[in-house]
Amino acid sequence: MESAALADNLDIRLGRRLKAMRTAAGLTLDELAGRAGISRAMISRIERGESSPTAALLGRLCAGLGISLAAVFADDRRSGDPLSRAAAQPVWRDPASGYLRRDVTPPGTGSPVEIVDVTFPPGADVRFDNPWTMRTIDQHVWVLDGELELTVGAAAHRLATGDCLHMRLDGPIRFRNTSGRPVRYAVVLTMTDRCLP
Repeated sequence: MESAALADNLDIRLGRRLKAMRTAAGLTLDELAGRAGISRAMISRIERGESSPTAALLGRLCAGLGISLAAVFADDRRSGDPLSRAAAQPVWRDPASGYLRRDVTPPGTGSPVEIVDVTFPPGADVRFDNPWTMRTIDQHVWVLDGELELTVGAAAHRLATGDCLHMRLDGPIRFRNTSGRPVRYAVVLTMTDRCLP
């Protein structure tokens, strides 16, 4: 498990990245708070690295910024190296559910595809209520081991090992692991700048 120092360092880096993305988007704290449905004070604490945001909270911030969750964790290096070694891939643990996400995609290649490897603990339940309305995001969830309950809008799906579900991230989504063991799945995202209708 990560040490407190490593978790604090990650919170600081995550906060700086979110602030830089908000600034690049030309948004004030108040504007992002309105878009994301999160208090200005909470966003400020996250940007200063004083609060560890949950996956659900990060999802709301990303929706407000019009970016994917993977974009927040993307490596800042622009090496363009087509090889991403496992030991160098950024890893983050959701403080609420305990789910572990690893960014697999090599940084700086210019590819429109983002790949994330997720290990979802037994009993974990994560909801992303805000749709990503600023950009079109296609997502595939491919279960590598275990069973995952995935609800997209009103449609519920039970995915077993080897199953793959395609969805457009334009509405609420919920991930649940009701089994007694972890589930591991890959998320493959493709993003365009085209706004949703």
